[in-house]
Amino acid sequence: MTSAAKTLAPETPGLDPAEPTARQAAVLDAVLALMQEEGGQLTMAAVARRASCSKETLYKWFGDRDGLLTATVQWQASRVRAGRYDRQRLDASSLRDSLRDFAANWLSVISSPTSIALNRLAISHAASKQSNLGQIVLENGRFAIGNRLKPVLEEGRAAGLLAFDDTEAAFRTFFGLAGRDVQIRLLLGDDLKLGKAEIARDAAAATDQFLTLYGRTDQKPAAA
Repeated sequence: MTSAAKTLAPETPGLDPAEPTARQAAVLDAVLALMQEEGGQLTMAAVARRASCSKETLYKWFGDRDGLLTATVQWQASRVRAGRYDRQRLDASSLRDSLRDFAANWLSVISSPTSIALNRLAISHAASKQSNLGQIVLENGRFAIGNRLKPVLEEGRAAGLLAFDDTEAAFRTFFGLAGRDVQIRLLLGDDLKLGKAEIARDAAAATDQFLTLYGRTDQKPAAA
């Protein structure tokens, strides 16, 4: 069966979840707010009321409830970005900055009340098979985020700054170092406080640890 993430685009022409119009973004934010406030009680009618729009508009933009959920998850996940860098001038400093910024960005997103509520709801739906939300979050959250960072790792390897055989394994290592037990503790209700200073500290530590494992000390260009 084709996943909701893959069927969203043809059902909702003109909608870019990463760059929706201001009105579409307001609808997606309304969905996130409802998830945080009401959990699984999410209907197209409730979203229409909260966003002050018609159900017809929602169906036109998003196709159906799964399409709306997919766009919402993509909108939330779009807040996690790989750091900007110049491929032609990638060096140890810019690679470190890109990895650190990604880790800080991701930690900020997953520790937000909105993300906690969304992931709790996705876990609940995955267990009860109430909807495809679990798979939607997996495809458009973890997997999509991985696809954003892996090119940075591969560019680092091509520049002779990193050494690894398996990109996915390298990404999972970095993902684990950055996230540690933060997300599971938050999902289970731990009153873990992550301010900007703590996030910056943890992101820098994760980056240093990753570079200790995978960084090339000679930093010579990789052989052609």
